[in-house]
Amino acid sequence: MAIRLKTKFHAKGQRSPATLASVVAVLAWKLAIESIKRMRKADYDIDAGRQYFDFVCEFLAFLAVSADRVAYRELDEEGRVEFTTVLTRNIGRFVEENNIMLLGEAVPGESQRHFIDLFNRRVADYAEFDYDETGPDFGFRRFFAACLRDVLPEKDRLWVVDQAMDIEAPEALKMLEKTLAGLFDPEQAQSERRQDLRGSID
Repeated sequence: MAIRLKTKFHAKGQRSPATLASVVAVLAWKLAIESIKRMRKADYDIDAGRQYFDFVCEFLAFLAVSADRVAYRELDEEGRVEFTTVLTRNIGRFVEENNIMLLGEAVPGESQRHFIDLFNRRVADYAEFDYDETGPDFGFRRFFAACLRDVLPEKDRLWVVDQAMDIEAPEALKMLEKTLAGLFDPEQAQSERRQDLRGSID
């Protein structure tokens, strides 16, 4: 299913990193839920409850770390800190707001704290791997796959690595990178869209 998201603003002027982060947080949540739908359709057992919660949080942490790497390239240090801080807080808020769906019951504030703690750990874990203009390297994607593998039942662990590396990560990052390009450099993104349109007409 196609995910539609606002990446352009009609009012002129520079948008703050916090405003951009709010858009990316919504996207990240939608991408995580879409991934679960694909995984379930592929017969992976991701049951409602703790397993669902852990999968969503790992997926969101992966996307948040990836977005931070792109922000490192595109923003100054102050802007990057503001962007990533707001991004993780907003994602944590989405996790908290959906904790009944994810966990059934949860202590207020616990789910948001859990996600932020997980993100901080994953920043350190993913720091060992590269993420450049071409995307994450093999180790980055492999570690993501290992994180998902650990939250799935034993019967699914053998196959999820390929699913995560070949389908889930590329699908999500394609949309994430496209959205970030439109937010961080809208003029360049618009120019590329015009070139694509001219190419399709020619």
